[in-house]
Amino acid sequence: MHLDTEHPKPERAYREFNLDRPGNIIFVGHHLSTGTQVRCLIRTITLAGALLEVSPNLEMPSHFFLEILGIHDEIGATMVKREGELVTISFNMLLNPEFLHHVLRLSFET
Repeated sequence: MHLDTEHPKPERAYREFNLDRPGNIIFVGHHLSTGTQVRCLIRTITLAGALLEVSPNLEMPSHFFLEILGIHDEIGATMVKREGELVTISFNMLLNPEFLHHVLRLSFET
Protein backbone atom coordinates (compact mmCIF):
# COMPACT_ATOMS: atom_id res chain seq x y z
CA MET A 1 0.00 0.00 0.00
CA HIS A 2 1.38 3.38 -0.98
CA LEU A 3 1.08 6.31 1.39
CA ASP A 4 0.27 8.70 -1.44
CA THR A 5 -2.91 6.89 -2.51
CA GLU A 6 -6.27 8.23 -1.43
CA HIS A 7 -8.25 5.90 0.77
CA PRO A 8 -12.00 5.55 0.33
CA LYS A 9 -14.02 7.39 2.96
CA PRO A 10 -15.64 5.07 5.48
CA GLU A 11 -19.40 4.96 5.63
CA ARG A 12 -20.98 6.73 8.56
CA ALA A 13 -21.09 4.47 11.54
CA TYR A 14 -23.70 6.50 13.43
CA ARG A 15 -26.99 8.01 12.33
CA GLU A 16 -26.85 11.79 12.10
CA PHE A 17 -29.77 13.87 13.38
CA ASN A 18 -30.50 17.53 12.58
CA LEU A 19 -30.71 19.39 15.85
CA ASP A 20 -30.31 23.16 15.26
CA ARG A 21 -30.27 23.80 19.01
CA PRO A 22 -28.22 26.43 20.87
CA GLY A 23 -25.41 25.31 23.10
CA ASN A 24 -22.37 26.53 24.99
CA ILE A 25 -18.73 25.70 24.46
CA ILE A 26 -17.14 25.65 27.90
CA PHE A 27 -13.39 26.16 27.86
CA VAL A 28 -11.33 23.89 30.10
CA GLY A 29 -8.78 25.75 32.18
CA HIS A 30 -6.07 24.85 34.65
CA HIS A 31 -6.92 21.73 36.74
CA LEU A 32 -10.07 21.19 34.64
CA SER A 33 -11.60 24.44 35.86
CA THR A 34 -14.33 25.90 33.71
CA GLY A 35 -14.98 29.57 33.25
CA THR A 36 -15.18 30.93 29.75
CA GLN A 37 -18.32 30.01 27.85
CA VAL A 38 -19.28 30.95 24.31
CA ARG A 39 -22.50 30.28 22.44
CA CYS A 40 -22.75 27.94 19.49
CA LEU A 41 -25.44 26.35 17.39
CA ILE A 42 -25.46 22.56 17.35
CA ARG A 43 -26.43 21.78 13.74
CA THR A 44 -26.27 17.97 13.80
CA ILE A 45 -25.56 15.32 16.41
CA THR A 46 -24.71 11.61 16.52
CA LEU A 47 -23.80 9.25 19.33
CA ALA A 48 -20.14 10.00 18.58
CA GLY A 49 -20.02 13.74 17.81
CA ALA A 50 -21.64 16.83 16.40
CA LEU A 51 -21.36 19.66 13.91
CA LEU A 52 -21.29 23.10 15.52
CA GLU A 53 -21.67 26.56 14.07
CA VAL A 54 -19.55 29.18 15.83
CA SER A 55 -18.39 32.71 15.22
CA PRO A 56 -15.64 32.67 12.58
CA ASN A 57 -13.60 34.91 14.92
CA LEU A 58 -13.71 32.43 17.80
CA GLU A 59 -10.43 30.75 18.59
CA MET A 60 -11.55 27.20 19.35
CA PRO A 61 -9.80 25.11 21.98
CA SER A 62 -8.84 21.56 21.06
CA HIS A 63 -10.65 20.13 24.09
CA PHE A 64 -13.74 21.54 25.78
CA PHE A 65 -17.12 20.73 27.25
CA LEU A 66 -20.30 21.08 25.21
CA GLU A 67 -23.52 22.02 26.94
CA ILE A 68 -26.82 21.64 25.09
CA LEU A 69 -29.15 24.37 26.29
CA GLY A 70 -32.04 22.93 28.24
CA ILE A 71 -29.97 19.94 29.37
CA HIS A 72 -27.72 20.37 32.36
CA ASP A 73 -25.05 17.87 31.40
CA GLU A 74 -21.65 18.80 30.02
CA ILE A 75 -20.21 16.56 27.33
CA GLY A 76 -16.45 16.25 26.96
CA ALA A 77 -15.47 16.95 23.35
CA THR A 78 -12.50 17.29 21.02
CA MET A 79 -12.32 19.42 17.90
CA VAL A 80 -11.71 17.27 14.83
CA LYS A 81 -11.96 19.77 11.96
CA ARG A 82 -12.81 23.40 11.36
CA GLU A 83 -13.95 25.02 8.14
CA GLY A 84 -14.84 28.68 8.72
CA GLU A 85 -17.74 28.78 11.12
CA LEU A 86 -18.41 25.02 11.01
CA VAL A 87 -16.63 22.85 13.58
CA THR A 88 -16.76 19.07 13.58
CA ILE A 89 -16.29 17.58 17.04
CA SER A 90 -16.10 14.10 18.49
CA PHE A 91 -17.34 13.29 21.95
CA ASN A 92 -14.76 11.86 24.33
CA MET A 93 -17.20 9.03 25.07
CA LEU A 94 -20.15 7.79 23.04
CA LEU A 95 -23.43 9.27 24.18
CA ASN A 96 -25.88 6.96 25.84
CA PRO A 97 -28.62 6.27 23.24
CA GLU A 98 -31.30 7.16 25.82
CA PHE A 99 -29.60 10.52 26.44
CA LEU A 100 -29.52 11.24 22.70
CA HIS A 101 -33.19 10.28 22.45
CA HIS A 102 -33.94 12.74 25.28
CA VAL A 103 -32.03 15.51 23.47
CA LEU A 104 -33.93 14.87 20.24
CA ARG A 105 -37.29 14.65 22.00
CA LEU A 106 -36.62 17.95 23.80
CA SER A 107 -36.03 19.61 20.43
CA PHE A 108 -39.49 18.55 19.24
CA GLU A 109 -41.17 19.81 22.41
CA THR A 110 -39.82 23.37 22.16
